[in-house]
Amino acid sequence: MQPMRYKFAVIGLGRFGTRIAKTLSERGAEVIAIDRSMVKVDALRDDVSLPVCMDSTEIKNLKAQNIAEVDAVVLAIGEDFESLLLTVVHLMSLKVKRIIARASTPQQRMILERMGVDEILSPEEEVGSIVAERLIHPDVKTFLQLSNHYEIAEIKPPSKTWNKAISEIGFREIYKLNLITLRRAMQEMIDGKSVSTSTIIGVPKSDNVIYDSDTIIVFGKTSDIEKFVELNS
Repeated sequence: MQPMRYKFAVIGLGRFGTRIAKTLSERGAEVIAIDRSMVKVDALRDDVSLPVCMDSTEIKNLKAQNIAEVDAVVLAIGEDFESLLLTVVHLMSLKVKRIIARASTPQQRMILERMGVDEILSPEEEVGSIVAERLIHPDVKTFLQLSNHYEIAEIKPPSKTWNKAISEIGFREIYKLNLITLRRAMQEMIDGKSVSTSTIIGVPKSDNVIYDSDTIIVFGKTSDIEKFVELNS
């Protein structure tokens, strides 16, 4: 449903990176697909906006692709962690808005965290469609893809739903969605310290109010969930 609104770069076109690049393109995003291997780049020539064969460890190459202007960069380099790290350094120096990097081991995750990378993919998260959903719709925290284009999604409430009762929003009537439950952020005193926790509301009632710090969990078609987020943001 998204028009050419977002622009992403995917660096590293193994199986994982290729799936992300293709899925993002299918969802209407402009994608720069980057790899050192011309064979891998050529394989995506008909699937993405701009396939580029280059070495991402050279900052001049990143500058040549105006990488600082993209909405996010996905670093899907799997086998050469040194190249991934050097690319991260360059992306940070170019002030790229959002960097999502792959960590194959706990040690790699720790190194990336210490470098200041906030979004790190673990092997168990390596499903291209999930990463693409996270990029296209940042308000969708996690989702479970089901058959026939249905999914269960955890969503940060869009701003137009804040401080409204569930009955005012029309999940089912307007958006054809089933609201499963709400997760509410809370502060509790534990051992004399204020600790952030959350609680499940249970089966929501029509007069329950949705707050900006809540997480709403819905079931419905992917296209209807996207429509709900877009129309209420």
